[in-house]
Amino acid sequence: MDTAVWKKKLIRLMEDNRGLIVLLFCLPASFVFDLALQLRNWFYRTVLSAPQRHDERVRQIQSKVRYCNDLPDSEKKKMCTARPNWLSLSTTFFRKDLCHKIPIPLYDILELNEEAMTVRVEPMVTVGDITRYLIPKGYTLAVTLEIADATLGGLAFGVGMTTYSHKVGLYQETIAAYEVVLGDGSLVRVTKDNEYSDLFHCLPWSHGTLGFLVALEVQIIPVKPYVRMEYIPIKGQKEYCDKIRELSGAMDKDKQTPDFVEATIFSKNEAVIMVGHFANVKNAQEEAQINHVARWYKPWFYKHVESFLNKPPSQEFIPLREYLLRHNRAIFWVVESMIPFGNNPVFRFLFGWLLPPKPAFLKFTTTPGIRAMTFTKQVFQDIVLPINKLEKQIDVSEEIFDAYPILVYPCRIYDHGPHTGQLRPPRPDQMCPGTNWGMFNDLGVYGVPGPVKRKQRFDAVAAMRKMEKFTRDVGGYPFLYADIFMDRKEFEEMFDLEAYERVRTKYHANDAFPHLYDKVKPEIDVIKVGKEYIDPL
Repeated sequence: MDTAVWKKKLIRLMEDNRGLIVLLFCLPASFVFDLALQLRNWFYRTVLSAPQRHDERVRQIQSKVRYCNDLPDSEKKKMCTARPNWLSLSTTFFRKDLCHKIPIPLYDILELNEEAMTVRVEPMVTVGDITRYLIPKGYTLAVTLEIADATLGGLAFGVGMTTYSHKVGLYQETIAAYEVVLGDGSLVRVTKDNEYSDLFHCLPWSHGTLGFLVALEVQIIPVKPYVRMEYIPIKGQKEYCDKIRELSGAMDKDKQTPDFVEATIFSKNEAVIMVGHFANVKNAQEEAQINHVARWYKPWFYKHVESFLNKPPSQEFIPLREYLLRHNRAIFWVVESMIPFGNNPVFRFLFGWLLPPKPAFLKFTTTPGIRAMTFTKQVFQDIVLPINKLEKQIDVSEEIFDAYPILVYPCRIYDHGPHTGQLRPPRPDQMCPGTNWGMFNDLGVYGVPGPVKRKQRFDAVAAMRKMEKFTRDVGGYPFLYADIFMDRKEFEEMFDLEAYERVRTKYHANDAFPHLYDKVKPEIDVIKVGKEYIDPL
């Protein structure tokens, strides 16, 4: 029997027993790994914490950039951060070994400005850090990602969207200022109204290809201690799609909308829509409705949501931080593909405290062989699409991936006129009348595609390329933390790089940093690898 057949048999054995392997090896190792990582972070954020030394640390970064610029031509390379690939939430592994790696040791919360309703932070502050800091003071970020390990700087140069985005848009819309070290070593403060306004609109979705972020000012909003959650089960695709559009304000700019809107679609004809409102708990009856969804022994949040499919509309009160991080334990529903029995009450009670396996650990232990195999066996995509095509999105996703549940977050996408970045503005038929925005949505498709579960032939590359073509055709774009399958020409059809290319030249990025496409494209040959893993045993 040749090596390829043995390789496939070993992969199939691991797939069939993945839950046991994860339980016995991955979770304990991930737990120990996380303890070490927390100790490291504690050291950075307490022992080395020194907001008053921010300017000094930025000068050190500037000095390193200038040193790289002064190297002889034979030694010059593009620059990137020294942060290891495994610490990022991206599914790709950018070849940092081909770059000069610049340390960015910036982990501090610098200033809370209650008058301006902003918080100034260094880029390595995480969602977990900022929620612990802001919520006791009565605030949160206007856009707070659900994953505690995500950094605010990574979201600023990447993208973020939450269930509050139907009110404010993407994370980038809530950033008041960036402080950036450019390719020539100069430090600039970038806002939409100052001399660097062209750069301001291109920094989002740039993924560190225009400069090094050293601080940012982000909008905050006042909050209450709880979220009053209403669960609305709906049968019928048109019915739940229309309800999502109605609740998001997609059809009426003057409609009073809830603070939070999301939907989990469990099949083409079944969904649970969740609407949340900031709330206080005022009496014993409401106190009895408090649900601590983040506790280790509780059902995974999406399973809790699924339980409402056959119930009348219901409500409960969730502590705010637990609501904001409600998908953290099961990484939405990705953990189910690793541990099929993970939501069992006995497992949750005995081992739930070990969850989730840390994304950093999973990336740290990903070998090239595992990396090549996994993208062909699973899908992990967040795609921004116009909400007026919601029914079509679901149909296409089912046809291509046959993977449920599907996540839907409504989100405003603004038309900033001539002040554009990489995102093309909404088309006229996608605009909400009387506004400068259109209502889009995040379509989150995570997990193992149906054909893979059924051990049928699945061409992952063809599937994703078909999804990307649909996305381009309707004027959408995928989050670039996940694998893309477009060639450069297709990428430039999807994203508007005209202004991006101008600012790369103007602000000394061409020779200093990788190009956006080169930074986010997979580091492996997805076409070649896809063919190797296309056939079942």
